[in-house]
Amino acid sequence: MAEFNISGRMAVKSLKKQFKEAFGATLRVYKGKQFADDDATLASIRVGDAKGGELKCAGNLKVGNFENKMKELFGVTVQVANKDDSALASNDITIAAAGK
Repeated sequence: MAEFNISGRMAVKSLKKQFKEAFGATLRVYKGKQFADDDATLASIRVGDAKGGELKCAGNLKVGNFENKMKELFGVTVQVANKDDSALASNDITIAAAGK
């Protein structure tokens, strides 16, 4: 099963690219209510008192849990969308299923 590690030093475009390659789903990354700049690092768009650290992103993680962990660890709002980015994935499915 595909998986990769996410850290605060990672650029938004790298995160989105690795997410797409690993799971086939699209990842939307926000800074406030706007889409985050692709060249920004996760640490630079952080909001609030995020813990930081690393997150192992595996395909069996539920969409809702992944989105919550990204907010908790990195202070970054993300949403998982389907393969062609036309609709948001349900929080109750795995991120691997979201890309199918």
